[in-house]
Amino acid sequence: MTKYDKLLSQILRGTSDTNIGFDDLRRLLLRLGFEERIRGIHHTFRKVGVEEKINLQWDDSKAKAYRVRQVKTVNLKYKLGGEL
Repeated sequence: MTKYDKLLSQILRGTSDTNIGFDDLRRLLLRLGFEERIRGIHHTFRKVGVEEKINLQWDDSKAKAYRVRQVKTVNLKYKLGGEL
């Protein structure tokens, strides 16, 4: 199991939303095929076929918990985990 598989599993379980590293979550989204646009502290991710856009912000090197939950919701809705 790769680092990204473990991270995705951790996100889908929802047991440690406050303990997900910002850079790890960012790299996971890029690996899932999202395109990133950076404006100041906001990192916006878009993907063809996904209506929602994901706007990440960091909080002391961690991703904000409510954004981790948003990534989980989008992942489950569009079944993106199968692309890893």
